[in-house]
Amino acid sequence: MPSSTAPGQEDDQEACILRFSDLDLKDKSLISSSNMLKAELDGSTKKKYSFAKKKAFALLVKTKQVPAPSYECKEKWWKCCQQLFMNQTSIHRHVATQHADEIYHQTAFILKQLAATLSTSKSVTSANKKNPLKEYLTHSHEVSAWLPDTSCVSPDELKSGQGSEEGEVLLYYCYCDLEDPQWICAWQTALCQHLHLTGKIRIATEGINGTVGGSKLATRLYVEAMLSYPLFKDYLCKEDFKISRGGAHCFPELRVGVFEEIVPMGISPYKISYKKPGIHLSPGEFHKEVEKFLSQADKEQSDTILLDCRNFYESKIGRFQGCLAPDIRKFSYFPSYVDTNLELFREKRVLMYCTGGIRCERGSAYLKAKGVCKEVFQLKGGIHKYLEEFPDGFYKGKLFVFDERYALCYNSDVLSECSYCGAQWDQYKLCSTPQCRQLVLTCPACQGQGFTACCVTCQDKGDRQASGPTQDSFKEECECTARRPRIPREVSQHAQLSVNPAPEPSVGEDGSLLV
Repeated sequence: MPSSTAPGQEDDQEACILRFSDLDLKDKSLISSSNMLKAELDGSTKKKYSFAKKKAFALLVKTKQVPAPSYECKEKWWKCCQQLFMNQTSIHRHVATQHADEIYHQTAFILKQLAATLSTSKSVTSANKKNPLKEYLTHSHEVSAWLPDTSCVSPDELKSGQGSEEGEVLLYYCYCDLEDPQWICAWQTALCQHLHLTGKIRIATEGINGTVGGSKLATRLYVEAMLSYPLFKDYLCKEDFKISRGGAHCFPELRVGVFEEIVPMGISPYKISYKKPGIHLSPGEFHKEVEKFLSQADKEQSDTILLDCRNFYESKIGRFQGCLAPDIRKFSYFPSYVDTNLELFREKRVLMYCTGGIRCERGSAYLKAKGVCKEVFQLKGGIHKYLEEFPDGFYKGKLFVFDERYALCYNSDVLSECSYCGAQWDQYKLCSTPQCRQLVLTCPACQGQGFTACCVTCQDKGDRQASGPTQDSFKEECECTARRPRIPREVSQHAQLSVNPAPEPSVGEDGSLLV
C-alpha cells in the first residue's frame, strides 16, 4: 500500500501497532474531520497521517469480507450495514461515504497509539523478557492460534438454531488491563466470524464488554475460548456469562471495536477507574437488602436509596419496586445526574443495579469518589443474574436488552402503557418515521389505526414523507427529545420512591451500541 513513510518505517508500524480489525465506530465526539485531526498531531507524527488513514480504510474494508457462494468465481464478497457488495469498487465507495467518521476516529487512534508504542518500545521489549506470559503470547501472536478447533463440526452445525429459539445470546464483560486492545479486537473478530456469531463487542485498555448471538454450540465454543485465553482466564469464570434464548438473528451484523471505555460513561478510565467500585452483593444478598428497604414504613426518612443506573426507556418497562429511576437518556448523563442531585445521596446507603453489572462498576466508582455516601453497593451480575435466581422477586416487568429482541420476560407484570390509548403494553417498536431512532410503545389496536410513531411531530412527518419529498429533505426533530430535560433534578426522594411506581414518560429512545 502506498505510504508517505519509508519502507522500513511502514513495516515497523504494521508490526507494532496496526494489527487490528473492524472498529465500526460511531462516536462523533472525538474526531470529525481530517483537518482537526492533523491539527492535533505533532510534526513528526503528522507525516504518517496519510499512511494511517489508508491503513484504517483498508482494514475496515477487510473486516467486512464474507465468503462468496460456491457457485461464484470470486472468493469473497463484502457485507456492511445489512447490504451485500460483490466488488471492491462498491464496498470502497460505501465505506468512504457512509463510514467517514469511523475512518477519522480510527486514524487518530492509530497515530496516537503509534506515537505511544514507538516511545515505549524499548521498555516494553525489556519487560517482555522478564514476563513469561508476555513472551508466550508474543510467540503465539497469530490470531489463528487462538481459534477453537472446529474441524469435526460442519458449518451447518455451528449455524443450526440461529433463526429459532434453539440459539442463545451471551452477555458478559471483563475489566482487566489490556496492553494491546487492537490485537484482542482482531482476535475477537476472527473468533466470532469463525463461529458464525453476530453481536457487539467493545474493547479498551480497561477490558472487554460483549454481547453475541449464535447457536448453542457456537456460544459454548466462544465461552471456552474466552476462558482458556491467558489474559482472561484469571478474571472470567463460566458464571460471568449471562445466557438468554435468542441467536445470531438478534443482531443485524457483527461489530467489534476499540474504544476508550468499554461502557460509555463519558469520563476517562484514568480519572474514574473500575478498580475502585462499590461493594458487590450477590443476588441473594441484594434480595435481602431490598426486602429490608421495602419493609420500612417511611422510605423518605430511610438511610437507603435503591438506584437504577439504566436509561429511562429501560426502567420504564421493568424495575425494582421502590427504586429511584433517573429520567436520563444515556449512561454518559449519569455523572451529571449525580452531580446535580448530590445532596440526595448524602449520608445514604446506595444499592445500585443495572442490566448485567457493567454500568455499576464505574457508576459506583464515580458515586464513591464524591465522598458523600455512607456506603455504595452494587448488584453482582446485574438484573440478569438476579432474575435467574428470583424470577418472582422484587424486580417487576421486563428486562430491556440492547438487541432486536428489546426485552426479556421473566414474570407476567406489565408496568408501562400504550403511548396513545393508555392500555397496558410493554413491547417496544422503533418509530415508524425512518429518520427517527426512538422507541415507541403502541398497542396492536393503536397500530391498526396507524399510530406507529413516537409523537405527533414524527407521525405528521411520516405522513408527509409518504406523499411528498424523500426522507433526506427532512431535518430530524422530535418533540419527545426536545421536551425532556437532559439532566433531571429530583424534587425529593419521596417523589421518586414508590412501592407502586408512578407512570414513566411515554416515549423511549433507542439505546443501541455505541457502547
